[in-house]
Parts: sequence; structure tokens; C-alpha cells
Amino acid sequence: MSLPGAARRVRAYGGQFLLLAVLTLVTALLITGVPRVADRLTGQGLTEYVAGQPVARRDLTYSTAPDVVPASAQPVAASRGALLAAIEEKMPPEVRDTIGERWFAAQTIPGRLRGPTLSDDKGLIDLHLRAGTGIREAATLVDGRWPERGVTPAGAIEVTLAETIATTLGVVAGDRFRLSLLDADNNVLNSRPVELVGVWRPNDPAGGVWDTLPSMLKLSPPEGDGDPFVGVAYTADAGLNSITAREWPVSFGWRYRIAPDRLEPGRLDALIAGVDGLDRAMPTETEMTLSQGVDIPLRRFADSLAAARTLLAVIAAGLLATLAGLTLLAARLAARRRRAEFHLIRARGGSTGAVLRRGLAESLLVLPAAAGIGWLLGGLLPGTGASWRWVVIAALLATLLPPLAALAVGRRAGGRADLGGRSPAVRLTVEVVVLGLAVLGAFLLRRRGLTAGAVDPLLVSVPVLLAIAAALLALRAYPWPLRLVSRVAARARGSVAFLGTARAGRAASTGPLVVVVLAVATAAFCGVVATGIETGRDTAAAQAVPGDLLVRGERFTPDTAEKLAGLPGVRAVAPLLTVPAERPYSDRAGRPAPITELRVVLVDGERFADVARQAGVPVDVPDPVRASTDGSTPLPALVSPAVAEELADAGLADARGERPAWLDVQGNRLPVRTAATVDGFALVGEGVRRFVVLPWPALPADAPHQLAPTGFVLAGSGVDAAEVDRVARDGQRRYLRIGGVDAGDKARAPEVTTRAAVRADLGGTGVNGLLVFGFVLGAGGGAALGLLGLALAVLAGARSRGQVLSRLRTMGLSRRQWRGLLMVELTPLVLVSVLTGAVVGALLPLLLTPVLGLPAFTGGVEVRPSFEPGLVAGVSVLAMLALGFAITVEAVNNRRLRLGEVLRLGEES
Repeated sequence: MSLPGAARRVRAYGGQFLLLAVLTLVTALLITGVPRVADRLTGQGLTEYVAGQPVARRDLTYSTAPDVVPASAQPVAASRGALLAAIEEKMPPEVRDTIGERWFAAQTIPGRLRGPTLSDDKGLIDLHLRAGTGIREAATLVDGRWPERGVTPAGAIEVTLAETIATTLGVVAGDRFRLSLLDADNNVLNSRPVELVGVWRPNDPAGGVWDTLPSMLKLSPPEGDGDPFVGVAYTADAGLNSITAREWPVSFGWRYRIAPDRLEPGRLDALIAGVDGLDRAMPTETEMTLSQGVDIPLRRFADSLAAARTLLAVIAAGLLATLAGLTLLAARLAARRRRAEFHLIRARGGSTGAVLRRGLAESLLVLPAAAGIGWLLGGLLPGTGASWRWVVIAALLATLLPPLAALAVGRRAGGRADLGGRSPAVRLTVEVVVLGLAVLGAFLLRRRGLTAGAVDPLLVSVPVLLAIAAALLALRAYPWPLRLVSRVAARARGSVAFLGTARAGRAASTGPLVVVVLAVATAAFCGVVATGIETGRDTAAAQAVPGDLLVRGERFTPDTAEKLAGLPGVRAVAPLLTVPAERPYSDRAGRPAPITELRVVLVDGERFADVARQAGVPVDVPDPVRASTDGSTPLPALVSPAVAEELADAGLADARGERPAWLDVQGNRLPVRTAATVDGFALVGEGVRRFVVLPWPALPADAPHQLAPTGFVLAGSGVDAAEVDRVARDGQRRYLRIGGVDAGDKARAPEVTTRAAVRADLGGTGVNGLLVFGFVLGAGGGAALGLLGLALAVLAGARSRGQVLSRLRTMGLSRRQWRGLLMVELTPLVLVSVLTGAVVGALLPLLLTPVLGLPAFTGGVEVRPSFEPGLVAGVSVLAMLALGFAITVEAVNNRRLRLGEVLRLGEES
């Protein structure tokens, strides 16, 4: 066929080819753009996720134990500092490529610092001397100079201090001290003079060079009564060499920080394997140990990424299958509109090849170019990872569809379209095969789970097969009730209901309905899974903080609860007491029981239940925890299964309390009996499998020790977390104040955690952006493609409906009755397709949840998809919108076809 002739036909049927071109362009854009956007969002999420990790999970730290360096290894600073590059060189390439900053540090063990400017009220001061890389570049001198020579002419070691430490100690540049190495009895083993030559201020206190412990920026508080404060001073390599030459023990550290911006999602598995292999790539010339937590966040992100990619593959498969169905429907519709043309070609002796060449020439002018434009548009999106091969395959298939559809239409005899159709036996066979494949695929998927790799073919095909099978079942089922309604309507007055239901029961078209069901199922699947993940995150946040705020610390004065309750916005407060590790006793005398350590939690059950109710957190508080007791009788306990089994084997803590187990809680021996066995409790903590939960006892006034809470759960709206922290710190400080000595600074500072912060952290995980993109793409794309499929379904039967309506209008059917007839005929098609798709989309998560790995998005909490009321409302809105859209399409099409002409031109008008 000539090219000009093909161009004229494309122009004549421009609307049909425009629809095919748009569908091909969208398909190519989806194939190209989705991987690129997913890659961009994954890389961005990985960078942000790793950057938000604590230092211990971003650093690879090699270190040696403190030891005396032999004289043969002197000078030591330069030789050990050279290992900074040697260690990195031996790392696996995947790890080495991600290293950003690196530091070397040599640090002496602490010595007692004494001098005329250190007054007695400063307490005992121990000082480390540290030399290393990056310190001078990260600080600015505010007094004196840097220790250039390392050792003064008088033999004193030159050191500098951070401004914060110098100010605290009240020392300035030029002060001289004596640094002494002491034994356990405070006898001097070694001593060196030290001169403070400079004071500096860090350029950025949050810089990585300052993360080495102990900190160089502040004095570390004493660990116990009578212990010294500990500080770190900086000296030059020569100063460190001088003191180590006098047999002063020194340790070395080489620290490498993972740069978040150098991480690539595609190399994540290789990076994790490389980190695992670091122990086998350590230098042998120096004995050292490796400490790192880098693999923990990387593995968590990899698990989340695998689950997100699986979810995105399911969504993309649904959309691509829908687009393929729409393209096929558009090609069939275009061929049916040109049936007479193809019949004429065959009647004039045209061969099958002629029909194919004619259709292929037209397709080649439009569809490859549309695919190319879609590929170019997709390439403009940020990211990498798009493969042009899939675009070529999609373009080839789209190009072949119109000529094949023309061939199928051209082979049928002219005349009535309802004669010579597909054999019922063939249709039944196809439906049974599809249904069998869907059931078999679902069974195998649940049986074996996912296969390793980027995309599991079975996983992406099963949802599509199930949606198609459900659509076929709906097609088989829904005409029967319509025919019953039609029989009832035949006995009623008026013809609209009868004619509409009669035609709706016979006018079901397989292809369009399958496409609409597939599109709506994809959208509903996204909505149900997204809602399930959000609910799971809410549950995880409630488990971590079973109120609005959770305070944990050492010990607080009992009146701290009342002070917290007096803060603005606080509605309820419940104290709790946690003993992290305790071994039960067999009797009051303290005879050990054959039971390993467990966690003990005491909580005021009634007040805790009130907190949960006020905060709107669904927490189950069993009756044993609500019990009132004074500790004179065995306390009812909630016991974990592992502990319950051990107690039963030991014959302790029976339900009646005849032989209780005894627990030491803050110096009080409390008898315990097993009231119930539970798998978990809200305040126990994540991952704890051995625990005992007790009600808060009202101990008598002569008890050895009054119970001091170690935490509080608060309920309230608009509570200032900073004020809660202030009150908690004050309560802990008052409890730890002994006589005139304030020991509060030695204790761990209280931690205030809000449920909103935990929830935001769960929702801000590294792959959350990828999840949101997938859900928006699936829900929006599914809804839009569903409406387009519905339009094609309406257009597929528009000609036959137009002929009937033209005859009925001639027989006196009014315009109002005409609209009613359209409404009655189209409503079943719309409702069946939308509702079937919604039901399939809601049931798919129940089938796929065990293999999707959704707990990776919820902090380990199981995701339980459910048919939410919001989804019902969304489906209802979509159904009404689809019905209005279908009627509008039909009305516009009828005006364009001029329905009255059928009476003059005949059936094929």
C-alpha cells in the first residue's frame, strides 16, 4: 500500500488513531518513567535514612587496646597514622567507594592532672592526651597557639583544650600542670609535665571529628562517688611520641564514616556483603578490633526496599495490563467502525496479506512515533534505570494490534454482527482455563512465597489473573438477576424499565468489563494496602508510647506524677516502674530460684487505663493489673509464656499463691503469683520475651523502701514536651540528691518520647516516598484508566443502542424516557464493573499480605488489610462518577451519529 494513501486514511480516522497513539505513549511513558522516578526516590530515601542514623550506625571503627609501645616501634604516631590509608585500601571496593570522612586518633590512658591553677573545688580531674587528624582543621584558636613542637624546651608536653573545658576548669594558655599515671591505690607509676599552650573553639560542634569518645568538647561526669571528671586534651604527634616513649599506655583508632550521598540503591546488597566481609580484610601487622553498626540500617532499608519494589511491581503490572487491554479494545473498536471497508477489500479479491499490510502501514505512521515520544518524555524525568528494550516490545505489540484486529473483523461475514460470533464452547473453555490459572497461581504463591530477585513473575501475574477471573465470573452471574428484574418490569406499566433491564441483561461485553475491573481493582488494592500500612504504623506508635507522651529515666520522686499532672494540657498521668533484669527468689529469705533473668514492670492499672482512654489508644489492661494490694499477699502477675513455663517447672508462682515467687524491687521483697499468661504488654518494651507485669502495690509506711517510679505515661493534647522534660529532670534530680551532694548529673538524663514523634518517624522511613508514589500512581492511574475503559465499553455498544433508540424515538419515546432508558441500561454495567473491581482490590491484600513483607513499613507490626468505610465511600463516588461519565459519553456519541439517519441508511449506519 502506498504511503500517501495510508496517511490519508490516518487523517480520515484521526480520532481512532489518536486514541491508540495516546495509549501507546502512556504505556511507553509508564515503562520508562516509573523506574526512573522510583530510582530517584529510592536514592533520596536511602541518603536521608542513613544520614538520620546515630553515629554508631554510620562509622566503621578500628581500634587497639591500650598498651605500652616498645622502643623499637617509636616514633609511633606517624607509623600508626599511615594505617589510615592502608586499612581503607584493604576494604572491599563496595565499602571503600562509600567512605566519606576518615580520622586517625592516638590517645593515652587518662592520668591525674594537678597544678596550681586547679583549685580543690574543681574535684579530681583525669586527662587523656589525643593526637590525630582533622582536629586543627575543625577548630579555631581563641587563645594561645597550636602545639607545633609537641614538647617545650623544658621537656613539658604541649597541649590545647576546648574552650568549654578550659572555662570549666578556670585555666588559660600558659598554665603548667603535672600529669601522673596512677595505679589502683593512687600510687604514681609515671609522671610528665604538661603545658597548656592554647585554647580552641570547634567550628561545628556537630562535626564528625568530635564524635570520638570521650568527648573533647566537655568534661565527662564522674561514674561514681569519689571518681574523677574526665577530659581530653589535644597534642601534636611529637608530644604523643614523647609520652609514649616513657612507657605510657596508648590506644589507636581509625574511624571511617559512610557518606550517605555516595550510597547507591543498586549496590546495596553488595555493600552489605562487603561490610560483612570487613573482618576478613583487616591488616595483619597490627592487632585491632572492628566495631560497626552500619549493616543494621542498611539491612532494614534493604528489607523495606524489597517490599516496596514488590508492591510497586504489583501496581505497575495492574496498570500495564489495563493499558494493554485498553489498547486492544481501542483497536477492536476502530476495526469494527471500518468493518464495511475491510469487507469490501475481501469482496474485491483482497488477500489476508493485503488487509494486514494496509493496517500495518497505517500503524507504522503513528504508533512507533507515539512510543518514541513516550520514551523521550520518560527520559526527562529524574533518575536512572529505564530500559529501552521494553519500550520497543510495547511499541511492536501496539503496532501489530490494529492490523490483527482488522484481519479478525474482515474475516467475518457482512450483515448482522450478532451472527457468526465466538462459539460458546470456546468461550467457556477460555474462562475455565483463566479461572484455573488464577486459582493455581494464588495457591503456589501462598505455598512458596517470593523468589529472590527484582521482580517475581508469579507475584505480578497472579493479581492480574485473579481480576480477570473475577470479571469473567461477574459476566456469567450478573445477567441472571437482571433477567428476573426484566420479567417483573414486563408486568409493570411503562416500557423504560423493561427495555432497559432486558437490554442490560443481553448486552454484556467481555473485553471492556474485564479492563474496567482490572483498573478499579488496582486502585482499590492501593487504597486498602495504604490504609493497612497507616493503621499498622498507628498500632506500632501506640505500642511504643501507649499514651501521648512517655517519660523514662533512673528514678523520680513520687510527687513527680502530681507535678506532671499540673502541666497545661495534661489530662492523666500513670507512674510505672521497670527493673530491666531481675532473677526471682524461691522464698523471702532470698534463696535463688532456677529461673533466668526477666524484666519486671509495675504499673498502676487503673491510672494507666485512664491514660490510654484519654489518649485514644486501644490498650488492653487486664483485671490483674488493676488489682489493689499492699504487698502482704502475693501480687497477681501477667507472665510471658517462657517465664510461665519456667515458673511451673520450678513449682513457683502458682495461681492460688500457695508457693509464690519473690521479686526484689528497689529493696522490697514482693511475693508473686501467676494470674495470666500473655504474649505481650504495652509497657514491656519492643522485643522483650521474658517479663512479669505487676500491679502497683500500696506498700505500708514501714516498708524497707518506698517505691520510686522510673517513668510515666501521660495523656493530653498540646502538651509541651520541653516542660515535661524539665519537670522530669527536676524530679530525678531531687530523688538523687543525697544530703548536700547533688548526684543528679551523674545519672542518665530522662527521655521524653511523644507518640506523634514515633508515628512521624515510622512515616518518614527511607522508602516512604517510593510508597506514596506507588499508591498515588496506582490509585489515580487505576481510576482514570477505569473511566476510559468504561467509555470504550459504552462506545462498543453505542451503535446497537443507537439503532434501538432511533426506532423507539420514531415510535413516540420522549427525550426524558430516552435518558431514563440509558440510565437503566448503563447502570448495571457500571455498578458490576466498579463493585467487582473494588471487591477484588480489597481481597487481593488478604491474599498477598503474607508475601509482600509489609511489616517492613510498620516497625515490625503485622499489617491487617480491611475493607475501610473510606474505601466504601470512595467506591460509591467512583461509581456515581463513572455512571455520569458513561451517560455523557453515550449522549455525545448519539448526537454525533445522528440517530435518525438509521431509518434511511439501514442497519450498518
